[in-house]
Amino acid sequence: MRIFPRVLVLLAWLIAAAPIGAQAQTGLASFLDQIRIDEIFPGADRVGEVEGKPPAAPVFAGQELVGYLFLNSEILGAIGYSGKPIHVAVAIDLEGTIVGARLLAHSEPIVLIGIPEKRMTEFIQGYVGRNVLTEPLVGRAPPVDIVSGATVTVLVIGDTITRAAVRVARARGLGTAGAAPAPEAAPRRGIDMTREGTQSWEELVGDGSVRRLHLTVGEVNEAFANLGPSAPPPDPADPASTFIDLYVAQVSVPVIGRSLLGRNHYEGLQRRLGENQHAILVMGTGPYSWRGSGYVRGGIFDRVELQQDVTAVRFRDRDYRRLGRLAAPDAPQFPEIGLFVLPSGVEFEPAQAWQLQLLVQRAVGALEKQFITFALPYQVPDKYLLPAPAAAPAAARPAPAAAEPAPAEEAEVQPLWQRIWEDRVPDLAILAVGLLLLTWIFFFQDWLVKRQRLQYWLRFAFLAWTLLWLGWYALAQLSVVNVLTITNALITGFSWDYFLMDPLLFVLWAAVAASLLFWARGAFCGWLCPFGALQEFANRLARWARIPQVTVPWWLHERLWPIKYVIFLGLFGFALYSLTIAERLSEVEPFKTAIVLHFMRAWPFVAYAGLLLVVGLFIERFFCRYICPLGGALAIPARIRMFEWLKRYRECGNPCQRCANECPVASIHPDGRINPNECIYCMHCQLLYWDDQKCPVMIQKRLRRERAAALASPRTSKVAEPAMSPANPAGWETRDPATGSPPSPPRD
Repeated sequence: MRIFPRVLVLLAWLIAAAPIGAQAQTGLASFLDQIRIDEIFPGADRVGEVEGKPPAAPVFAGQELVGYLFLNSEILGAIGYSGKPIHVAVAIDLEGTIVGARLLAHSEPIVLIGIPEKRMTEFIQGYVGRNVLTEPLVGRAPPVDIVSGATVTVLVIGDTITRAAVRVARARGLGTAGAAPAPEAAPRRGIDMTREGTQSWEELVGDGSVRRLHLTVGEVNEAFANLGPSAPPPDPADPASTFIDLYVAQVSVPVIGRSLLGRNHYEGLQRRLGENQHAILVMGTGPYSWRGSGYVRGGIFDRVELQQDVTAVRFRDRDYRRLGRLAAPDAPQFPEIGLFVLPSGVEFEPAQAWQLQLLVQRAVGALEKQFITFALPYQVPDKYLLPAPAAAPAAARPAPAAAEPAPAEEAEVQPLWQRIWEDRVPDLAILAVGLLLLTWIFFFQDWLVKRQRLQYWLRFAFLAWTLLWLGWYALAQLSVVNVLTITNALITGFSWDYFLMDPLLFVLWAAVAASLLFWARGAFCGWLCPFGALQEFANRLARWARIPQVTVPWWLHERLWPIKYVIFLGLFGFALYSLTIAERLSEVEPFKTAIVLHFMRAWPFVAYAGLLLVVGLFIERFFCRYICPLGGALAIPARIRMFEWLKRYRECGNPCQRCANECPVASIHPDGRINPNECIYCMHCQLLYWDDQKCPVMIQKRLRRERAAALASPRTSKVAEPAMSPANPAGWETRDPATGSPPSPPRD
């Protein structure tokens, strides 16, 4: 136990000796030292202080103001697939034209290593030259094709670049020199929530309560052909056939909602909606699905988006409810009907025009796609709106205070991490249930392991949940990168906001940290690691297929153990110098490839992950045993565990070696000691501990019980006596009383 204080002293010395960096990077000011202004804003030579709301820095050429520089994530959330901000610096001139943009930092797994940096640079540069005041914000697809799987990432980047640019331009009055004063906006109208009655499907379509977008295969082929040389091959289907028949309606309007949902469902929707919340209904049929599969993998509907002025709403699975049919009796049958509730805090005017953007994607290669968009405009019919309020006389109208924040800005007061936690309440509830179940398994393990079939199927089901839901669905795969990031935050300036951006990872890390005191690293490595579960399932299939298993000699096994600790210490050292380098080197973990990206990656990464799984077919959990740096990182603080839960007999290791021979990760020494640094807490040794058919001690106890029961019975029968021999001085080998021959070997 003396090694743990020494390790703490060493780590404390390394942290103290490391250079102290800047505070956690959150705003433009913290990134200015990374930017050469002449590279992002041609002709400029100086950047002023970040100021104003939304925050931006003036850019000068000599003494002349030529534009502004801003950070998209400082103005908008810019939360990508990873749940963390994507930081892009954007330069805009005085006419409202984007003159430069540069990706500064992000945590997107598909971008970090999955695709070349050149491709992301090309994508961002596609927005350079776009005037956000004169060109429409909607109806434009990403300017270049991008790697499959990065759809959400590129949409977030493009959306936040344009929307943030609009806010900066309007707040600074860009593009208005010499222009006539803009006419005063008409008073805004509201929805008449008192209207009663319902309408038929035909009436709803006829008056515009339901809007339609019908696309044929030929129309989509033509739109892709207009992209030029980079266009994908045309769809070979009949050009006149339907590609998608899409309908949309604003069902928070009473008459429309009651007509399409039915009175009971509409009233339930109204109870669900918060103040100033609204809902839309999307219906579609045809070969092209408006839902896609992104919401299954990552919870995001990446093919549809609601856009109104500078507001863009991309829906997540938590905003969605699937419907089987419409209440209107004459409505057609739709295979895809989705009810979406707009998230609270969204800047949405229900009486104003908006449109639903449909993103159509088509493959142009093995890993690449091209995108085009089609707009489905919508406007609530005038008969459902309240009369316009009378405009106040000009003399009586108070002038707006310059310092008063706009309503849009007030809506952004709530911290971003709080909004993310509110949105992920269902996922957090599922995770909490899983963690409570695992806690119950550990605390009542003695009761459980005495029921071997129950323990087997419960562990099988839990590992399946870990792989399928926690890993492939929720993407909550812990990584050594998280350890390095926490260390870097402690050095450069700790901020809770950054770590709270991903609720599932935060809760999971808190649970794992607490479990180290009770069960060392076994709770995570044996039960909560999706890649560990994948390895175990693969090895089970290999055993079922009778693939021979390789037993690593003990002398070699204990010399391979330290490799993972050396890897972790190497990554830790690089993290003190450069976290970016350490993140790239952490690709020694195949977690990103196998779990986060679902093997959708460049072939060297897939080959590496596949190789580890193939080796694991012959040596169970090969990666966990010898390579995993996260396992090594968790084993260090696990030395302070306070309890010993795994039971042992005096005879374990001398002479019995059964548990040591059957341990899935060979964490039991020949002398019977369990190495807590290597144990994954699978409880297999505890199954053997209570098994009176396999454990010699339990066999002796069973034989004594049977003998006592036989002697107490009126009709006594001959009971097998322990057979003593020089090779078996303990007498654990028994003989059949009828034949006198030794029994068959214990069952595996």
